Amino acid sequence: MRALTPWTGMTSFRKEMDRLFERFLEPAWAEVTTVGLWEPKVDISETKDAVTVKAELPGVDQKDIAVSLQDGVLTIKGEKEEEKEEKDKQYHRVERSYGGFARVIRMPAPVEAGKVTATFKDGVVTISLPKSPEAKGTTISVKAA
Repeated sequence: MRALTPWTGMTSFRKEMDRLFERFLEPAWAEVTTVGLWEPKVDISETKDAVTVKAELPGVDQKDIAVSLQDGVLTIKGEKEEEKEEKDKQYHRVERSYGGFARVIRMPAPVEAGKVTATFKDGVVTISLPKSPEAKGTTISVKAA
């Protein structure tokens, strides 16, 4: 039956190509830098009122996470401690990362540093950065003359 419909997979291929070009035309984030032995994965989203950063930090204790904002640059850093190794244990694969990490993210708009909040739940730190009033812009109504 597949021989009668050779182009069946083209729809999904086209969707993937469309997604690629949509992402290509998006404005690039000025800077997302990794420093350290491993890098936590992050999601960065923006609304008209705020920028939200979510970072996956599995196995990291809340006390080992530091978040700072300076001159429009958000820094998430910390350390994931390695588990104690047993002498008689033989490892077949070690893929998890340990040690220090840091992610440095330049904000796409000015934010109000005094109103930034960070929460940690289920291995994910969520940082909410409210935009400053000048970053939100203003709407000017047009009146009839």
